[in-house]
Amino acid sequence: MSAHPKEAVGAAYNIDAMRYAQSMTWQAIEQLAQRIRPGMLESEARELGKQVLADLDMQRIWHPLLVRFGANTLKTFKQRSEGDPILGDNDIFFIDMGAVWQGHEGDAGATFTTGNDPDMIACANAAKDLFDRVQAHWKDHQVIGLELYRYAEEQAQAMGWDLNLDIKGHRVSDFPHAIHRGGDLGDFEHYPNAGLWILEIQIAHPCKPYGAFYEDLLA
Repeated sequence: MSAHPKEAVGAAYNIDAMRYAQSMTWQAIEQLAQRIRPGMLESEARELGKQVLADLDMQRIWHPLLVRFGANTLKTFKQRSEGDPILGDNDIFFIDMGAVWQGHEGDAGATFTTGNDPDMIACANAAKDLFDRVQAHWKDHQVIGLELYRYAEEQAQAMGWDLNLDIKGHRVSDFPHAIHRGGDLGDFEHYPNAGLWILEIQIAHPCKPYGAFYEDLLA
């Protein structure tokens, strides 16, 4: 592996531990999603998520747990939710978790729906579909980080969704990755190696007040 300085890791870094942390994060997301129900407040779902992580023996949270309902699915990571909405019978929500297992940073996110609203279901599915397209482009063509998000924007437009380019992926590694100052994946002018970067996809419905989010480790 030919790594750039922005891909620096600590002495404890291990790709198998990285993948384990990621798999545990996905397990937590799936457990939480199954327990979120219509009538629940966004804040209640967030507290439930903290309990799920604790029950799975995570070592610590390395970024704040996010659960977004309805129109709050348009908010970026750094934006606060608007109010404390109640999840409806036909609604959309996403979960974004970042927790540490075996000294390594897991980070994953996905969008879910309640009820049978076809546009919401299509939006949630599109975020995952777009992620898969971009990840395949990374694997098949060995492209740089900048190109990944150019490609993501092109594909999102072709699919009929608006890509939020304020969200452009980031580094992970053994905790804490922040000491390496890797920056955003979408600004990285080199080929991103496996097991070091989170590809983030956030889209908005072109005319309705909600969106969808999906992120996973490029591995």
